[in-house]
Amino acid sequence: MSGLIGKKIGMTSVYSAEGKNIPCTVIEAGPCVVTQIKTVEKDTYEAVQIAYDEKSEKHTSSSLLGHFKKAGTTPKRKMAEFKGMPEVNLGDTLTVDLFSEEDWVDVTGISKGKGFQGVVKRHGFGGVGGQTHGQHNRQRKPGSLGASSYPSRVFKGKRLPGQMGGEQVKVSLDEAAKVIHDGLAKKNAGKVICDK
Repeated sequence: MSGLIGKKIGMTSVYSAEGKNIPCTVIEAGPCVVTQIKTVEKDTYEAVQIAYDEKSEKHTSSSLLGHFKKAGTTPKRKMAEFKGMPEVNLGDTLTVDLFSEEDWVDVTGISKGKGFQGVVKRHGFGGVGGQTHGQHNRQRKPGSLGASSYPSRVFKGKRLPGQMGGEQVKVSLDEAAKVIHDGLAKKNAGKVICDK
């Protein structure tokens, strides 16, 4: 599973061969620098660590400064490990040439944070229903929550209001072209990981 780290640039749309207008997320993938090569002898598993996006030395810890210096590169913001990468050397630069237009990729990123949301927005509840027959201010409420005196509690995992978004989201099997098909809801300039 080889891949790159990238950054969301924005949204656009492209026309397919059938004439369909497809919404797309534009991702700037790479260039990424190889900062560490992990081996079975030393690390008990094989992987390649890559880094992306420049960062000032002032805002980098001394241990990380040494780590990047060993790889012969400047400090970077985001690092990730990939297993099954092609043969690379420490300090090599990987570009978007790693992908071709026929490749199918998974894109992982952080979704937009939506704050504390109710059950209608968060879980798709229908609300209490009608607004007549004496109902008052209950249209978007969750309704009854649990059983009676036994078990006298709400079961764990009950769908209730709460924090929504701001989680890691993986969009699987997107077609890699000059742009990658939409589905990753993240603000512009958010870091994403593309792997094939």
